[in-house]
Amino acid sequence: MKKTSLVWLLLGIIWGSTWLFIKLGLEDLPPFLFAGLRFIMASVFLWAILGIRRIRLPTSPRDWAVMVGTGVLTFSLDYGLVYWGENHIPAGLTSILFSTMPLFVLLLAHVFLAGERMTRWSLGGILVGLGGVTLIFSKQLQFSEPQAFWGSVAVIGGALAAATSSVLVRRFAQHLDSMVLTTVQMTAGCLPLVALGLSLEGSPTNFQWTPTAWTSLVYMAVIGSALAFVLLYWLLKQVGPVRTGLIIPFTTVVAVLLGVVVLGEAFSWRTGVGGALVLGGLALATRKGD
Repeated sequence: MKKTSLVWLLLGIIWGSTWLFIKLGLEDLPPFLFAGLRFIMASVFLWAILGIRRIRLPTSPRDWAVMVGTGVLTFSLDYGLVYWGENHIPAGLTSILFSTMPLFVLLLAHVFLAGERMTRWSLGGILVGLGGVTLIFSKQLQFSEPQAFWGSVAVIGGALAAATSSVLVRRFAQHLDSMVLTTVQMTAGCLPLVALGLSLEGSPTNFQWTPTAWTSLVYMAVIGSALAFVLLYWLLKQVGPVRTGLIIPFTTVVAVLLGVVVLGEAFSWRTGVGGALVLGGLALATRKGD
């Protein structure tokens, strides 16, 4: 097997497993500080890599404004909503709902990016994907626990925030080094999470720091963030964004399987069919042609 295929497979497994480790960590840790501490730890590793590689930071105030602003969208708003949402719904369902992010990117890019016009395939894919989300939500509305519905809404909101950040980066920050961009974004984005967590969730010294909590936090910071982004940058240079983007359906399947096998999560027909529609819509939406 080629090295690029091995890295693609490894990255897909890592990203697919993060939903499991988020769920495990949330058994003992509150969502906002769990996310904030993850990215504090991960950003330390990324800053170390930047220092070792002696990559120069941008000097333009506009570049810093874009990096910080998209960092708040990606790491504060996106992950804050995702962690809070997954605290109330299964890990597999969280991954399915978050896989709508590329569909939001297509919609926003059509409006805000010149040359990114929507094709009939992308429009059809978006409609199919939204149909899948609607089917999943028809199940969520039946939950006796109302937080499950709002947890699903939060994950969709996180996907929209991540898509907005992606479009802003494509419009204003494509000239920036990818690792510099992500490191600054992560550093800027973790601070509001920590501040919100300290105000709402209390001091980390009062948390239940079980072996599972430590394992989840360290795994998410070192493997699920620092290593995953290093692999992503390498893969993008080797095979490009199209093939790299195909990881999303694979990670969703991994996340659902781990949720069922490891966590014993229920998998209803609505979730299965809705998830298939979301992934099928993504495949249609990214198809080349008019």
